[in-house]
Amino acid sequence: MSVMYLLVPLALVVVALAVAAYVWAARQGQFDDLKTPAMRMLHDDDETRVVSRESREPDPPAHDSRLTPHD
Repeated sequence: MSVMYLLVPLALVVVALAVAAYVWAARQGQFDDLKTPAMRMLHDDDETRVVSRESREPDPPAHDSRLTPHD
């Protein structure tokens, strides 16, 4: 029963912090526009250069220490 004296106030503090974080975010305008950020990724204005795999130089072989014998 004595653990309740610790858990109830701790739970109330956590809830108060969560409510304060929500109120702060709402006042800062975090929830004003929920649609535009999701649509922004669909409208890529930058021209990206597509490089085919055949036109690239081959990658150098990776060195793996597990494949070489140890002296």
